[in-house]
Amino acid sequence: MSIEEQTTSTASEATAKVTSLACRINGWTWQAFPIGMGTGAVYVTLSGVKNHLNALLHIKHVFFFLNIVLFLLNISTLTLQLFCMSCMILCIQFADVLCHVQVFLRQSLRLIKDPVKGIFVPLVVLSFTTIIIGMINYGLGFIYVLFWIYVSLSILVCFPMLMIWFNKPHDLSTFTPAWAFLIFPMMLVGVVASNVLKVIPPEEPRAIGVLLVGYAFQGLGFFMTFFYICIYIIRIMTTGFLEGHQANGAFVAILPLHSLIGETAGEVWYSVSIMSAVMLFGLAVFLFVFGTLPYWFPNVGFISVIRVLADIFDLPGFIVWHSIMVVFICITWAILFFLTLMAFWRGKIFFANPRDVLNDVPTSKLRGVSHRSEDEEKTLDGRHSP
Repeated sequence: MSIEEQTTSTASEATAKVTSLACRINGWTWQAFPIGMGTGAVYVTLSGVKNHLNALLHIKHVFFFLNIVLFLLNISTLTLQLFCMSCMILCIQFADVLCHVQVFLRQSLRLIKDPVKGIFVPLVVLSFTTIIIGMINYGLGFIYVLFWIYVSLSILVCFPMLMIWFNKPHDLSTFTPAWAFLIFPMMLVGVVASNVLKVIPPEEPRAIGVLLVGYAFQGLGFFMTFFYICIYIIRIMTTGFLEGHQANGAFVAILPLHSLIGETAGEVWYSVSIMSAVMLFGLAVFLFVFGTLPYWFPNVGFISVIRVLADIFDLPGFIVWHSIMVVFICITWAILFFLTLMAFWRGKIFFANPRDVLNDVPTSKLRGVSHRSEDEEKTLDGRHSP
């Protein structure tokens, strides 16, 4: 048998012995975090429902803890992919099972640098956002520390990814609002800050730091949102409505006590913020309808704002509207979660081809499995031709 035939035979044998666990871990991507984000977003939406039944409270608990489970699952799986994974290749000979440890560093780096999958890396921080909000609602006492942890993580994750992303040009004809994921964690610092301020007494000095940091990052989010909206409109004008996965991406009293601002100015500040929010809400309604025309899907941030405006202006109609949208988003989550489980079970997502798994294995790791000769190893490595 020639070296080429022996190499093909050996590769086929090794491929057949790649475990399903190895394929799962190697095939896991940062795109798994939207599953947890969607689950957490449903929890946040349900938290906005008031005067609810006790059954709804139990449902909220389920969504919150399921979000934590999914977050830990994604973190642990991607950590295994980055550092080490056991039981990657099983070689069964004479009833002996040999387990080889493999480092999937190359796959992890590919995911980070990938022009499509790389933009989902910051979602690890966004997933943490919904967990923080849930902890606030449960009245945990270390929220202030978690706030600064979130701010630090958002900066540490976003800036390196922005450096990687903008290191090469991108075609505007392929633009999707999901590109905003690269900066989204920093944009949502203001949202996290507003929730943290619900549990921090306003007379405490640390409340000022949370407020000002929240406003600073909210300003960043405000202007970056407009920049992305401009690009979004230009993209649609140029190529028409988004389709497929791109359409999926289209869908998120303190100062006076410290003598830093007068009560009148504070009231003006509050009033201006509300009126500005109403104007932005009008734009949000337009973009919501515009985004759902080609691809129907409820938007969590939009639904939450409906409830806030209902409370501010005492609008019963908005409360009914909010309740209807909450039902829609729960139904949508149930359908998508079921389809995701089916796709996962059938190996259509988060499952790498065995040959792709072997491509990430240093040739030396396969010697004990395939018993290749040194000449065959050199041939496979491209260091030597037969």
